[in-house]
Amino acid sequence: MNLRGAPRGNDDHVEAAMDDLARTAWGDVPPTVAEERDENVTLDCGWGRLVFGQTFPDAGSIANSLRAEEPGSRDICLYASDPHVVVGQAPNELFLDPSHTYRVNLHQYRPRYRADRSVVVRSLLEAADADAVNQLYSRNGMVTAPPERIWQNQRTPTFTYLVAEDAATGAVIGTVMGVDHVEAFADPEGGTSLWCLAVDPQTSRPGVGEALTRTLVERYQALGRRWLDLSVMHDNLPAIRLYEKLGFRRVPVYCIKRKNPINEPLFVPGRVPGLDELNPYARIIADEALLRGIEVEVLDAEWGELRLTSGGRSIVTRESLSELTSAVAMSRCDDKRVTRRILADAGLRVPGALRAEGGPDDEEALDEWGEVVVKPARGEQGEGITVGVTEPTALHRAVARAREHCPDVLIEERCAGEDLRIVVIDHRVIAAAVRRPAAVVGDGRHDVRYLIEAQSRRRAAATGGESRIPVDDATEALLTDRGLTLESVPPAGERIEVCRTANLHTGGTIHDVTDQLHPALADAAMVASRALDIPVTGLDLLVPDVAGSDYVMIEANERPGLANHEPRPTAEAFVDLLFPTLRRHR
Repeated sequence: MNLRGAPRGNDDHVEAAMDDLARTAWGDVPPTVAEERDENVTLDCGWGRLVFGQTFPDAGSIANSLRAEEPGSRDICLYASDPHVVVGQAPNELFLDPSHTYRVNLHQYRPRYRADRSVVVRSLLEAADADAVNQLYSRNGMVTAPPERIWQNQRTPTFTYLVAEDAATGAVIGTVMGVDHVEAFADPEGGTSLWCLAVDPQTSRPGVGEALTRTLVERYQALGRRWLDLSVMHDNLPAIRLYEKLGFRRVPVYCIKRKNPINEPLFVPGRVPGLDELNPYARIIADEALLRGIEVEVLDAEWGELRLTSGGRSIVTRESLSELTSAVAMSRCDDKRVTRRILADAGLRVPGALRAEGGPDDEEALDEWGEVVVKPARGEQGEGITVGVTEPTALHRAVARAREHCPDVLIEERCAGEDLRIVVIDHRVIAAAVRRPAAVVGDGRHDVRYLIEAQSRRRAAATGGESRIPVDDATEALLTDRGLTLESVPPAGERIEVCRTANLHTGGTIHDVTDQLHPALADAAMVASRALDIPVTGLDLLVPDVAGSDYVMIEANERPGLANHEPRPTAEAFVDLLFPTLRRHR
């Protein structure tokens, strides 16, 4: 079916031919078309190669190309004439990917009626944008690419890299890559394809993926291309719903990949019973161990407990807590009163605090400090904490709330600054990030309650259900302080914090600042880890500026969430600690 020969004046003929093409795999294209293509075409995307099967002479040559995959890469072959025959050439090395191919015919696509101006989609403008693209890949568990490769590809007509910006902040919150088959191999069918759609899991902006997809489709439509394909995992139902909404339909095109550690979950399903039931904080450790050939046994998926074994060494972990953390060290972090005493004795700066007794001393402390934080002496995930207490009635209410979680309660001086988490593994700083409270952005149409619920669903989906924004008395009190209620409809673009605490489990977001961290802050974190004698910890500080030396240290967490700090090598450093003979970082 050579559509280049279709009469230009007969739109019905062209449309019928295009509909026929949408139902036809590349292997069914007549030889007269295949002869017009370039041969043995592969494209280096940085994370791996795209292998265009229709440009290879036979199944054996496709198999040989995939078998030449570089270590750490993830090559993908589409449009092979007989994918099962290709796999049959090397069944121990190749497999059919459990994904679907979707296609939109560009002559039938209709642009959106009204664009969302809160999200701006643009091309990569400078090399630094490539770093932002890689960060999005990492946050979504995708294979990264050398930034120089992304930038080099962007400067060719074959590749189109787009990024989505938050119009209010300018932050890059999404990316997609397009490939023009006409530029790649003189494709006579006028095809294009979409790859690597990634959206920041922490963004509060809806519709980022749709905006990126539509922009790419419309760019290729303007170039006169005929269709755009994409590959999506068969069980990625939210993405499939989006693509079908935009007019994509399934076509019989199959994806072939090489068996490697990256792809292992796709061709060895259920290889570790319970693996898919783990939360992100345990799963990141299990995946890192499996990549190194370490045996993983899920002891309790709900609890996040694993047994890791290599040779004669076996260690039980619960997320980032392991048998290497002593009971004494754990107890030092568990009780915030003990933590602050040890940190102060080590010469580290801590805020003023006293134990809540319900007497005049409580209110005297409030008078002295002006604003306080009330927290259970023992607890985690931000439960029972009230931030920004300024008057006696609220103080007594906050103390009562904290006692619901622990009978011992601390009243602590509130210090200004950003909430900084520093992850220390084996007494070395591995990652640092600023945590910010949950916030919603008004759209001028929906009330605050709707915006919170929508943002909470997005955060839960991005974290495997670990992060949700509560709607409770504390939420309503915070809104009241800002002159709002849950029924208020904020104007478009207005950002509203809906939690006082920056805890990730209550919908907060985390922003990497490792490269900006002042040496004094890193030194303080390492001193704290040694004073507590703990091999893995997350230190919480309040800092006016992460690039400055001022701080107060609030507490230490004996089980920090390593998955929150990707792409920093937290899981790698953790497994290095557990199995030093298999370490990747020297």
